[in-house]
Amino acid sequence: MLDTRVWLTVGVIALVTALLRFLPFLVFRKSGKTPRLIEKLGRLLPFAVMGMLVVYCLKEVQFSTFGGFLPELIACLVVGALYLWKRNTLISIVAGTVCYMLLVQFVF
Repeated sequence: MLDTRVWLTVGVIALVTALLRFLPFLVFRKSGKTPRLIEKLGRLLPFAVMGMLVVYCLKEVQFSTFGGFLPELIACLVVGALYLWKRNTLISIVAGTVCYMLLVQFVF
């Protein structure tokens, strides 16, 4: 049986998530116009997050053997090529991840 603390934790998490989702609408509803700083952050942050994810994913690449860096290199090339071809971030990331996992499991 689930403990009361589990339900309380789930409730608090749901409340905080809902609050974070609705907070921008509550804060900016009176002025009707989004501040320039928020608009600029909305344009720049996706690129910053993607760059940070790339650095995080590639931080422990070993260049001492081909098996240490070749799967990552091939997967990165797949992601880049698919993005340039289809202009779809989701497809390119999923395909790159599948490519990397197949290379690591069956080739290297």
